[in-house]
Amino acid sequence: MLLAQIAWICSPQAGGDTAAPISYQLLIWVSRRKILTVGKLGRSVFPAGCYVYTGSARRNLLRRIMRHLIRRKKLRWHIDFLLSGRDVSVLQVRTAAVPECALNQQPHGKILVPGFGASDCRSGCGSHLKFLRPWHLAGGRRSRFCLS
Repeated sequence: MLLAQIAWICSPQAGGDTAAPISYQLLIWVSRRKILTVGKLGRSVFPAGCYVYTGSARRNLLRRIMRHLIRRKKLRWHIDFLLSGRDVSVLQVRTAAVPECALNQQPHGKILVPGFGASDCRSGCGSHLKFLRPWHLAGGRRSRFCLS
């Protein structure tokens, strides 16, 4: 995965918060349906479309984000299984100085894989990966989408 695939990196989150970011969201485009075995979650189906993944890193946030952008890596976290596959791109990255679960509540989406990225979640999020919508193509180009 190339850095050129990222539309922008916004840090800190809109709203003027100047505290150090501890959480992040990846806007992910899956260009065609995928069926993957995701660690202990087992076999999962990912329809083509737009997803948002929310994660955190108490230290080395940028290093964590950069790791997600590398396709070949040891599969450690649930998101690694999805991002290491073909036909998957990270389009946007947003960082925030709010806790992971609070940030995860912001985008409304559908939970397709319960427990994804939420093994240690104590807030009842259900999943830290949300399906936002099928991606609409206009004239052969992806329509613009921004997390807000």
